[in-house]
Amino acid sequence: MTALRDAAMKSKAWPFEEARRVLKRYEKKDPEKGYVLFQTGYGPSGLPHIGTFGEVARTTMIRRAFEIISDIPTRLFCFSDDMDGMRKVPDNVPNTDMLRQHLQKPLTSVPDPFGEYDSFGAHNNAMLRRFLDTFGFEYEFISATGFYKSGQFDATLLKAAEKYDAIMEVMLASLREERQQTYSCFLPISPKSGRVLYVPIKHVDAKGGTITFDDEDGDELTLPITGGHVKLQWKPDFGARWAALDVDFEMYGKDHSTNTPIYDSICEILGGRKPEHFTYELFLDQHGQKISKSKGNGLSIDEWLTYAATESLSYFMYQKPKTAKRMYFDVIPKAVDEYHQQLRAYPDQTLDQQLANPVWHIHGGNVPQSSMVVPFQMLLNLASVAGAKDKHGLWGFIRRYAPEASPETHPALDQAAEFAVRYFNDFVAPARVYRAPTEVERRALEDLAGRLASWDQPVDAEALQTMVFAIGREHGFEPMRDWFQALYQVLLGADQGPRFGGFIALYGVNETRALIERALAGELTDGPAA
Repeated sequence: MTALRDAAMKSKAWPFEEARRVLKRYEKKDPEKGYVLFQTGYGPSGLPHIGTFGEVARTTMIRRAFEIISDIPTRLFCFSDDMDGMRKVPDNVPNTDMLRQHLQKPLTSVPDPFGEYDSFGAHNNAMLRRFLDTFGFEYEFISATGFYKSGQFDATLLKAAEKYDAIMEVMLASLREERQQTYSCFLPISPKSGRVLYVPIKHVDAKGGTITFDDEDGDELTLPITGGHVKLQWKPDFGARWAALDVDFEMYGKDHSTNTPIYDSICEILGGRKPEHFTYELFLDQHGQKISKSKGNGLSIDEWLTYAATESLSYFMYQKPKTAKRMYFDVIPKAVDEYHQQLRAYPDQTLDQQLANPVWHIHGGNVPQSSMVVPFQMLLNLASVAGAKDKHGLWGFIRRYAPEASPETHPALDQAAEFAVRYFNDFVAPARVYRAPTEVERRALEDLAGRLASWDQPVDAEALQTMVFAIGREHGFEPMRDWFQALYQVLLGADQGPRFGGFIALYGVNETRALIERALAGELTDGPAA
């Protein structure tokens, strides 16, 4: 353990760098609460999206790294802002007309459009927890509604009333002049309509713990600040939550970064210590637009898990969190193959290299072996040429390539074969465009078919790759990628593909020769030569 901790204290992997920042908070004295608190926040205004998962996954990686370098206990709170008013109706849910009747009500007071839970907020919270449980995260879930109504937040709310002028000074400095006229950090919940009201506050009674305002119908009302009758605006709420819970670490997206000084100031005004922050870049859809819960654009967690195992998504989340990521279906095959490449590399790495390997952080140091003897991209291409309708159509080829493999001994490969057929049918097959070879390419392909016909060596992927490479060079392809791209476009109907020697070894020497002959005969496409 000493060697592991020493290596972790020097590791440049970003989870360890963040963990060391958190540890510095307690160089002189352990936390009075008895643990270090990591937190993630979630706005359940729509169905949970993949960015929410990313926050919890990355925070968990930092928490695990912290537990290597420190003996201080840790906790992770997933906090749902489900008392926020529903400001608009999401595009990707049923019964939208019904939902419009409940605009501005707290999400936990809005009926569930799916008819499964007590409220829309409860439905979305359940979806979030189901997603997180799928990945085995250790976390404690907190509902803002429960936090406000149970009295857990009362002391902080009363402190906010006492420090009302100081909080307002911070907030007003960040607002446009017209917004300043009506702004208050307190939002009453109308006892008549049940809506969260964005109205001017006429009086704050810090001693009595009440606020006075005009309700929607013009009646002057006074409500207690405590007990869930009033909530904080979202920016003050952010900082107040840090103070109330004594949060040590929270990460959030780049779109929050300009608000960080506001969150910190309010936390400190309320007697708290600002946490360590980590700002990550945003996730983008296929058009380069920010992923939005209400729009439902980009990938959902369920959609990713339709085509790949959970670990590949965790791998994607680990990579360069400070870089914006385009997140669409076409990133899945690369993530799967790179994850397994890292798994295979792990056993032969030094301790320092292992701590820098994403799989250490994905698995918390308990790294499994990879049973993916065939890359996912290769399975996709095999599904293409084999016309496989299900995973069983791939196993005959897989067994010839790797005789020791079976669905029982290689369950991850078996699962990947099923994913590959599904992915191929949904995304690859509709986009395939075969083309006829040029004259130069035709001569090279005839040469390749001839050499495969006379191949009398063992079916070795590297030997076959060397032979394919040599043919490209002999026929004058420069750069060499033009030759391999021709193979993919003419034989597979795609712009990219696997190492071709490995593909031949998997699909079969005779089968590949027959595929080339079909392409040369124009059976794959009716198009003219380029």
